[in-house]
Amino acid sequence: MHLNLRLGALSLALGLAQTAFATDLSEVWQAAWQNDRDYAVARAAQAAAQPRREQSAALWRPRVALSAGVGLGSSETEATGAQFSAPGLGTNSGVGFNTSVTGGTATRWTLSAAQPLYNPERRAQQRQIELSLGVAELEWQLARQNLLVSTVQRYFDLALAQETLAVLQRQLATVQRASTEVQDRFRLGAVPVTDTHEAQARLADIQAQVLLARNDWQVKRDRLASSTGLPAQVLSARLPLHPADPSSLGPLEPWLQRAQDHNPGLRLRQAATEVARQEVGKFSARASASVDLVAQTSREHLGGSGAYGSAGNTAANSFVGLQLSVPLWTGGYRNAKQEEAVLLADKAAAEADLSRQEVEQQVRASWFNLSIGNERLRALAQGLAASDARLDATRLGQQVGHRTTQDLMNAESDAARARLNLAQARVALVLERLRLDALAGTLTDDVLRALDGNLAAERQP
Repeated sequence: MHLNLRLGALSLALGLAQTAFATDLSEVWQAAWQNDRDYAVARAAQAAAQPRREQSAALWRPRVALSAGVGLGSSETEATGAQFSAPGLGTNSGVGFNTSVTGGTATRWTLSAAQPLYNPERRAQQRQIELSLGVAELEWQLARQNLLVSTVQRYFDLALAQETLAVLQRQLATVQRASTEVQDRFRLGAVPVTDTHEAQARLADIQAQVLLARNDWQVKRDRLASSTGLPAQVLSARLPLHPADPSSLGPLEPWLQRAQDHNPGLRLRQAATEVARQEVGKFSARASASVDLVAQTSREHLGGSGAYGSAGNTAANSFVGLQLSVPLWTGGYRNAKQEEAVLLADKAAAEADLSRQEVEQQVRASWFNLSIGNERLRALAQGLAASDARLDATRLGQQVGHRTTQDLMNAESDAARARLNLAQARVALVLERLRLDALAGTLTDDVLRALDGNLAAERQP
């Protein structure tokens, strides 16, 4: 079983060496923003918002409309007591005129144009459209920023999974050698049978850990491949060597101010609040009246036969001037809409205040974690050095009979744990700095290029 496991690990390592290569963060990011489905949705939403610029401008352009109709119509006209005069016929009073069209052909058309001059409701609507453009842009920026952070997170998740598997495989090889030595020494009568049982138990435990770590490594690799569209078999990530220089962190207050001014999520909340306030203005009493410059021409004709024979009625009208529109009563609709808009604006403002508080707390937490991060790394590095020294001493002691095989395996396990703790702490600090930059709205592609120069040599399990 041990031989088969070693051969399987060797086969896997050889296969990886033939296909995998260390992928830079910048390369992974370029693939991610072109392939990630969530980001594709955000990019499409941002593009779909662009026609709103024309919508905003069109609100104040003239509206021209043509309407026409044809159908059947009837008309009965009776006039009495009219006065009639015509050249050569004199003037006659008490004249009556009667016309009649029954089931005749009716045609009508109207050409009208209206230019808005004063319309507070339309002005508020225009402002809402303009704000929605900014919202779409901020949503796209936020999606890009979130994708960048999640891509780095997935990349270093894979790097940690690789490191964990590699460390456990080295530990497995050590335990296998120790187990073989214990069995040989037991056959010679140099150690009790309990040592062989302990070695077998530890070997089985490490084998289980290796299988679990290999599964975790494959899951993390597939997750990164799914986001980037890169083939899983060619992906191999690298761990960061050093965290960011603590001197570049600076004081807390400037970070808080940058977050208040530039955080995309907070700016989204502020824009939503302004949109809600504009909605209140649309239904105010001042916004109810509107003034338009209007021009209209129309013609109506009805022709056919009636009680007095053939007849035809034609009416043509034209008008140019100002039109004032004031809704006097809407059944309470406008008042109810305004009340709803006021409450929704209050809700949006409260959500913006809550977001502001949450962002401030997140900035403080990230800043404090970074401010003590290098001290924690130094402590973990010292712990690793001590664990390695203890492992060397225990290995020597076991060879001369002063330490048991169980002592050696415990020392090996502690050294492996210390090594992984240090790697995890370095990754955590790098991600913490990314989150702080994201909170401050200063996260750019340049950050990834800087990280590429701070990656360790390729490590494959």
